Amino acid sequence: MRKNFGSKPWTYPQPVFILAAYDETGAPNAMNAAWGGISEANELSLCISAGHKTTENILARKAFTVSMATQKQMIACDFVGIVSGNDAADKMEKARWHVTHSEFVDAPLIDELPMTVECRLVSYDPRSCRLVGEIVNVSADESVLDADGRIDPDKLQPIIFDPIHSTYRKLGEIVGWAFHDGAALK
Repeated sequence: MRKNFGSKPWTYPQPVFILAAYDETGAPNAMNAAWGGISEANELSLCISAGHKTTENILARKAFTVSMATQKQMIACDFVGIVSGNDAADKMEKARWHVTHSEFVDAPLIDELPMTVECRLVSYDPRSCRLVGEIVNVSADESVLDADGRIDPDKLQPIIFDPIHSTYRKLGEIVGWAFHDGAALK
């Protein structure tokens, strides 16, 4: 027997993305966003409303970064989601985050978040709130790389959003091998 919940924005997992952009004076701002993902091979799409300071900054600078929220930075990641850049110009300072300018786009890399997708603005629709960015680069701090130089999720410790219980959860153990295990049913 199934229980019906009606129309809800519930999927598992929902990544916790931290979007960052510079404002007109060059000051960085960041926000927490869970509704998004890869929409093409070199494209990322997110749902963010027009009223966010970060949205205004992205539209002005035509670039943004998307960092993966981590277990270590969970409190700061939640903070930038509950405090608006429209009301708190010192949001990044309160989060105790430092930034480095991306080499690839006119947007900040948050030093404390070790994996970032760097994007150029493709489009934004204020009616649907759909933001689309062209992925120009993915960067990761060496601290989260494995011996072969690949991003190691166990070292990164990305968190996901549980929309049903309003909690953050960490990713778990490997349970299978993609593009391999299903071959047993051929």
